[in-house]
Amino acid sequence: MKTSISMISNVSKQSEEPVIVLELGHADKNYWNDLWRFRELFLILAWRDLSVRYKQTVIGVVWAILRPLLTMVVFTVIFGRLAKLPSDGNTPYALLVFAAMLPWTLFATSLSDASNSLIGNANLISKVYFPRLIIPTATIVTAFADFLISFVILLALMLYYRFAPGWNMLLLPLFMLIAMLASLGPGLWITALNVKYRDFRYVIPFVVQFGLYVSPVGFSSNVVPEKWRLLYSLNPIVGVIDGFRWCILGGDSPIYWPGFALSLVVVAFFLWLGVSQFRKMEKTFADMI
Repeated sequence: MKTSISMISNVSKQSEEPVIVLELGHADKNYWNDLWRFRELFLILAWRDLSVRYKQTVIGVVWAILRPLLTMVVFTVIFGRLAKLPSDGNTPYALLVFAAMLPWTLFATSLSDASNSLIGNANLISKVYFPRLIIPTATIVTAFADFLISFVILLALMLYYRFAPGWNMLLLPLFMLIAMLASLGPGLWITALNVKYRDFRYVIPFVVQFGLYVSPVGFSSNVVPEKWRLLYSLNPIVGVIDGFRWCILGGDSPIYWPGFALSLVVVAFFLWLGVSQFRKMEKTFADMI
């Protein structure tokens, strides 16, 4: 009788222990929940990237200031003084350029950092499970820090030129979000390809440099002939730049709404493509990296 009672108690204790069930596709079903569960890892990686760039260094902060500032000076001289391209309304040409440098720097930095993020975290990927999507997404925080530094320079320029913003400035966070999504889609796709084909790390700087000149950073979108503006808006950063200028410069730089809508469609398409291709190749990262 004592033996049977002990057996029953052992069975009841064992039944209270957690049971691990292996179910096909279970990890895929819970992938997006895992992103939230591993949110602390996202914060840790983002803070680490910020520390690497700015801690115990001067050139990190200085470079975040000098890069957009020097580019603004060069574009103002070349396009504004030599080529004599028109500004938007009565806006100083330097403000026109710098208002475009903000989203472009955010886009380019996010794209470049995200595209090399998986290779830079090879040891972490090969040892621990977590949604790999966290790694390229965390790099956007560093790009956002550079953006905030550049935004302070913009405020100083607006004060220098005595240019007061309008109510449009309140919508700037919305266009900041669009700029980050515009970089995240291609960044996810490229970083996944970069794991399999390491040659892509040489292509990315060229693409970013080429995109700087084909995007309306050093000039206004209004100089593009009307019949080509919709086609030109297939470049997703065009709509983002026009939106930033509209928020900062107000009515002097109106948005070309058909082109802006097309740019949003292109951003959404590349975001879908980037996430789908990243998820498709994610299971092979640990083996290939």
